[in-house]
Amino acid sequence: MANRSVVLDTETTGMPVTDGHRIIEIGCVELIGRRLTGRHFHVYLQADRESDEGAIGVHGITNEFLVGKPRFAEVADEFFDFIQGAQLIIHNAAFDVGFINNEFALMGRQDRADITQHCTILDTLLMARERHPGQRNSLDALCKRYDVDNSGRELHGALLDSEILADVYLTMTGGQTSLSLAGNASDGDGSAGQSTEIRRLSAERARGRIIRASEAELAEHQARLEIIAKSAGAPALWTQLLEAQQ
Repeated sequence: MANRSVVLDTETTGMPVTDGHRIIEIGCVELIGRRLTGRHFHVYLQADRESDEGAIGVHGITNEFLVGKPRFAEVADEFFDFIQGAQLIIHNAAFDVGFINNEFALMGRQDRADITQHCTILDTLLMARERHPGQRNSLDALCKRYDVDNSGRELHGALLDSEILADVYLTMTGGQTSLSLAGNASDGDGSAGQSTEIRRLSAERARGRIIRASEAELAEHQARLEIIAKSAGAPALWTQLLEAQQ
């Protein structure tokens, strides 16, 4: 599907992947046309090895909690179907992509052992470093910089972090984050809910008074557009629309 992105995060037993560490949580949220659709993929995984104490301190997912959870091979097809063909938006993509590739390789699925053959990758950490050189660009730092609420993030969690990253990405690139009219909601099992209803005003309503913007307000508006363009590294959508009409 065109303009489909999946914001993705994982939690693991530790690092690096070359030491035999495994994925224990995957969280994804879907964007279509830069709007959140409400569809997501989320799963906890049994890794057949214990997590390092340091990793548990970061994500809070205990070894006991994962007992009885599915293994990656049991959800691999559903996960692959969710991400296939999408642009994956990941913070520090090399880490997550390396672990995902490893999980498919351990299954013997060499056809999926390089997800860059099936998805495009956008690394928001690299993007942030280009825009804010010399500054802290962790997810928490970006939340503070772009005024994104992360008050519920006492510990790392794949689904919560992917939801927060979606807000950061849309704000960082000058997009809309508050409307979810692009698609149907889903509870994560592929079943779609009812689409958002658009309520239209009656054609018989009284005409409203037209209030023209003052010169000062127009200047303030232009200054705001220039701030957005500088932050996003591209002209604001409003500016692009005006230029397209000329």
